[in-house]
Amino acid sequence: MLTKEQKKEIVLRYGGSEKNTGLPEVQIAILTARINELSQHFEEHKKDNHSRRGLIKMVGKRRRLLNYLMKKDINRYRRIIEELNLRK
Repeated sequence: MLTKEQKKEIVLRYGGSEKNTGLPEVQIAILTARINELSQHFEEHKKDNHSRRGLIKMVGKRRRLLNYLMKKDINRYRRIIEELNLRK
C-alpha cells in the first residue's frame, strides 16, 4: 500500500505541485507504483486471485492513460515511459 508520503512525492515529482494530481503522468506514476507493489505481493501469495483481478484492472487503466498521452503529446509519453522504465 502506498503511504501518503510516497504518493505526495510522486505527485510533486511528476505534477509539479501537490495539488496537480489530474495529469496523466501523475496517474500513470501512481498506478505503476501500486502495480509494482502488487507484483511483489504475488511472489509470496500466488493464489490471491481477488487481488490479481485488481492488478489486471490497474494495468488496463495505465494502458489507457498511456494511449491517451501518446495521442495527446508524444514527447510527454516518451518521457514518462523512459522515467518509469516501462518498456524494455
